[in-house]
Amino acid sequence: MSGTTIPEIVYDAAPETRELTVLGPRTSSLAGAPVESVHVLHRNPGGRSGIWECTPGRFDSARNGDTELMHFIAGAGTITTADGTVHDIRPGVVLVAPDGWRGTWDISETVRKVYTIWATSTE
Repeated sequence: MSGTTIPEIVYDAAPETRELTVLGPRTSSLAGAPVESVHVLHRNPGGRSGIWECTPGRFDSARNGDTELMHFIAGAGTITTADGTVHDIRPGVVLVAPDGWRGTWDISETVRKVYTIWATSTE
């Protein structure tokens, strides 16, 4: 057995109410003025986990070299993939955006999610 341990993440506040750090306006905004906030729970060279929030607006997004698991805990909106598939955003929804995914977020009510992103690129 290896001596590697599982990192323990201990919330000092519930993810729904945790104070986040404002990152600022979403750079690829298509409509509105979405503002992102985050709290990183764990980070290493292979990926990161945390809590992310974004105010209403519309923007494009893509996964390049990584995959993301998203568990939405607040808010409302949709994510439309490049092939036209529409996914609802609401509390309890879990989505995976695989490496190479592209789509558009349309947030109607401030969204908050717990996420894990891991590197999938072999370069």
